[in-house]
Amino acid sequence: MASGGSSSSSRAWTQRQNKQFECALAVYDRDTPDRWHNIARYMGGTKSADEVRRHFEQLVHDVTQIEAGRVPFPRYGYGSAPPVAAGGLDDMAATRYAT
Repeated sequence: MASGGSSSSSRAWTQRQNKQFECALAVYDRDTPDRWHNIARYMGGTKSADEVRRHFEQLVHDVTQIEAGRVPFPRYGYGSAPPVAAGGLDDMAATRYAT
């Protein structure tokens, strides 16, 4: 890790923190001066500017990998869609999304 990181940098981001981060990215776009500092403040002091910048870089990397087809789809042990009883699509939604 880069110097100056806090102990929170070694912990995984929670689902809540990731959602908060996504919201901050919508508020502070790439043209915002001091973007990473603003996002860090938006995170309520739980992450540093360096941490949010690194998190963004990792997100960009992950999206690039997914879009390039380098990340396989998960295999859940059933067909292309889970059965309705297991939380899958209802009949109307299944028809709408059928290919």
